[in-house]
Amino acid sequence: MGKIIALANQKGGVGKTTTAINLGASLAALDKTVLIADADPQANASSGLGLNLKDLKKSIYECIIDNAAPDEAIVPTETPNLYVLPSHIDLVGAEIEMLNFQNREKVLKGLLNKVKDKYDFVLIDCSPSLGLITVNALTAADSVLIPVQCEYFALEGISKLLNTIKIIKSKLNPDLEIEGFLLTMYDARLRLANQIYEEVKKHFGEMVFNTLIQRNIKLSEAPSYGQPVLLYDAESKGSQNHIQLAKELIEKNK
Repeated sequence: MGKIIALANQKGGVGKTTTAINLGASLAALDKTVLIADADPQANASSGLGLNLKDLKKSIYECIIDNAAPDEAIVPTETPNLYVLPSHIDLVGAEIEMLNFQNREKVLKGLLNKVKDKYDFVLIDCSPSLGLITVNALTAADSVLIPVQCEYFALEGISKLLNTIKIIKSKLNPDLEIEGFLLTMYDARLRLANQIYEEVKKHFGEMVFNTLIQRNIKLSEAPSYGQPVLLYDAESKGSQNHIQLAKELIEKNK
């Protein structure tokens, strides 16, 4: 039975999509079957995995609004074992369309429950907001992975997110856990990066992944080629970091 992990942080630019794509590909390389559910209207996880968004017949939008079967929208990627439920810019309007739905916070949960047994992991790439779609993702998830950028304002948004998680736990999803905090864009040469790491570690202790995702040019370049960094440059630091993270996640979930 697949574990559903939402990658969430309402602060933009912290590496959610990069983590979703590359953690997904690394888990797939370690023989896990993975589905990435792209719940961000920007659809960067979909295009970063090589999908041409114009060619899509169905996306997560049709599944949420028109009740389309997720199997009709899910497509394989270039990476064996890695599949994606793609997004579409139409998802921007979905939040308003969903307002009249019964149990509107649980639409994504119902959707993913239909397919999660086919995968070892389902990773939901959330948009950088705490709107209805993100609430749906947190309601559907078993746990939340929180990417934290090693920069000055990194800790600001966390308390807001933790508060949202607390509300979701009390009202919609009592089983929601925090999978862990992942430090991204880490540069060991910067004193600030090390200070942020110490600070997060001090606050959250065991909940912080041992793996650090270092700043890496190959990691930044890979999405423009529609590939995870593992396919783009398997030897790169970014690739090695994500394989390490995938191993740590598998170990955690044994």
